[in-house]
Amino acid sequence: MLSPAEQRVTETIGRLMEFWGFKRHMGRLWALLYLSERPLAAKEIRDRLDLSVGTVSMTLAELQRWGVVKGVHQPGVRAELFEAELSLWKMVSRVFRERELFEVTEAVASLEAALADLGREASSERTSLQRSRIEALLEVARLGKGLLEVLVSTGRVDASELARLLLGNASSAPSSRG
Repeated sequence: MLSPAEQRVTETIGRLMEFWGFKRHMGRLWALLYLSERPLAAKEIRDRLDLSVGTVSMTLAELQRWGVVKGVHQPGVRAELFEAELSLWKMVSRVFRERELFEVTEAVASLEAALADLGREASSERTSLQRSRIEALLEVARLGKGLLEVLVSTGRVDASELARLLLGNASSAPSSRG
């Protein structure tokens, strides 16, 4: 049985994880381990979160693949125990690196390909308008990629370029990032 505080935190983290595109149980299970003073066995996780054997097993495997939960062995204890990664930044930066940065990099490549496609079409008012708008999208995507790269490598980011771009002074933001 979870305490009221544990219940609130596991549900909150579960909702956040679901919002970010992960399964709700991943957040709930990680939060339970994060709040625990000791590693927990799968059976205790099942009992405390009222989940099925299969759900706990699959969720633990997924969380281990993401590197946010690890199995630990304690002498004299037969069951495998699990504990949460405690470094929140380590977890967040891995997700940014493996998901968000990947998606933004793919978007940059796709927008660049779209510009190349337009270059093969006869010039017209339509292609000129589309080129201008795709270039604006590409500028934001490149800027986002640069911000994410700096964020995951340093843990800091200067969003002043993004602010200038979004607040209408796009001419001062560099447009040839890659």
